[in-house]
Amino acid sequence: MKQVILVNSKDNVVTAVSEILENTTISVNDQTITVKQSISFGHKIAIDDIKKGEDIIKYGESVGMAKEDIAQGGWVHTHNVEETYRPPE
Repeated sequence: MKQVILVNSKDNVVTAVSEILENTTISVNDQTITVKQSISFGHKIAIDDIKKGEDIIKYGESVGMAKEDIAQGGWVHTHNVEETYRPPE
């Protein structure tokens, strides 16, 4: 059963399509990632280490900026992402 969706090859996060328990391994682009904590359906998981201040890339676009370092396999959500997306005018 598919656990995550990678929307765009430029993305540094995937989206959970089911609940994923802590320490579960997922496969993304021929790499194996261990999920750091339980992730709810629809939430994002870092597929690379993301440093504080770096963009969170989903849909091939920046959807925010990391407020802290986020390790590969970490939960990516409002607690560690600053909203920076501004739609085109």
